[in-house]
Amino acid sequence: MGLIGTKWKPLVLFHLLEGGLRSGVLQKHIPGISNKMFTQTVRELEKDGLISRKVYPVVPPKVEYQLSDRGQSLEPILRALDQWGLKDVTTIDMPQV
Repeated sequence: MGLIGTKWKPLVLFHLLEGGLRSGVLQKHIPGISNKMFTQTVRELEKDGLISRKVYPVVPPKVEYQLSDRGQSLEPILRALDQWGLKDVTTIDMPQV
């Protein structure tokens, strides 16, 4: 749980299940995450060996993230969490924002 037990890490990992995404596209898939928190999250995931970062030598800079082999091993867990959340969402009393 120490590797994925934050608010944003499971979301980043889940969105990378379908393949690599450019940094900006990945961040747009996660509403509410700040630039600072996005950067911190992907850096931690990369440090922990769950994602890899590829920088393309172009202007403007292009950065793409994808799951590493270790990150891909989390797929069954992430999919199960997603299914549980979809099934259980009707029973959760969500606070009004």
